[in-house]
Amino acid sequence: MKIAICSSFIPFINGGARNIVDWLKCILEEYGHRVEVIYLPQADSPELLFQQMFAYRWIDVDSADLLICLRPQAHLIPHENKKLWFIHHIRAFYDLWDSPYRGFPDDFNHKGIRDALISIDTKALNESKKIFTNSKIVSNRLKEYNKINSEVLYPPLINPERFFCKSFNNEIVNVCRMEHHKRQHLLIEAMKYTISPIKLRLCGVSSNQQYYNDLLGIVKTNNLEDKVILENRWISDLEKVELLSTCFAAAYLPLDEDSYGYPSLEAAHSIKPVLTTSDSGGVLELIEDGISGYVTEPDPKALGEKINELFINKNKTMRMGENALNKITSLNISWDHVVNRLLT
Repeated sequence: MKIAICSSFIPFINGGARNIVDWLKCILEEYGHRVEVIYLPQADSPELLFQQMFAYRWIDVDSADLLICLRPQAHLIPHENKKLWFIHHIRAFYDLWDSPYRGFPDDFNHKGIRDALISIDTKALNESKKIFTNSKIVSNRLKEYNKINSEVLYPPLINPERFFCKSFNNEIVNVCRMEHHKRQHLLIEAMKYTISPIKLRLCGVSSNQQYYNDLLGIVKTNNLEDKVILENRWISDLEKVELLSTCFAAAYLPLDEDSYGYPSLEAAHSIKPVLTTSDSGGVLELIEDGISGYVTEPDPKALGEKINELFINKNKTMRMGENALNKITSLNISWDHVVNRLLT
């Protein structure tokens, strides 16, 4: 079968939205299909929104037997056999409208843009033969904003067998982009309430140099230089596997994440529990409090107390790591399942 995978990307920003496309291409080719990937750049600026939408509408991929669309606004591409693996809306106009992350005024002009976007999205979404999402959170948003039903199809890792558990040292790790909505600042502040010899290791790159500078400032202000390791770089896959194999736990506490997030899934495959927060969205579909990790309020002291507990009570920590791995099986998170649902 000839399959076109279409998505958008933000130039110079790497992350899970690119991984899911690249990995799906590899898997479909392993199944014997011919696959083309089509990317267009996406900027969430209201002034550019409709030009970008027109660009997608004019794309012709009729030579493909199947079109699979992921990140918006790829679902605008016309095709008689279009399926969506929908991973989020343009969130500033949807669930983040009343949040500090909107980035533009709540005025008559922008409300009009929002109404038009939702109307156009709804019509384009309804053109699809089938709509899958990456989480219950995203399915709920489609139902709330677009009145559309969808099926949850959790994204797996590529080659998950490379992750393993070697030991439990004194580090809790966070491996993801350093962005304000990923809330590394809360983790650093939590280290004020942790006991020796616990260390926090943060690995990733920020699209905003100021946020990284702010993190350095929090470390310095609180005299945490001996407790916090900041690695402002993309670590290699081998380094990531090694860090997760030897840490005592992972931490991932984004604000209202679209899915469980690859950092959570990587930790679970490494048989390590995850520390997260009650407002972290889709992460809570994988991490259950006291079972596969800890879920706290987004408060530094509460986080610090749970970090201590994870380090001190190693037997329970190990059991929660095993439960996290078992949860992957119970949710049927596998490429065989993904391919079966997308192609049938």
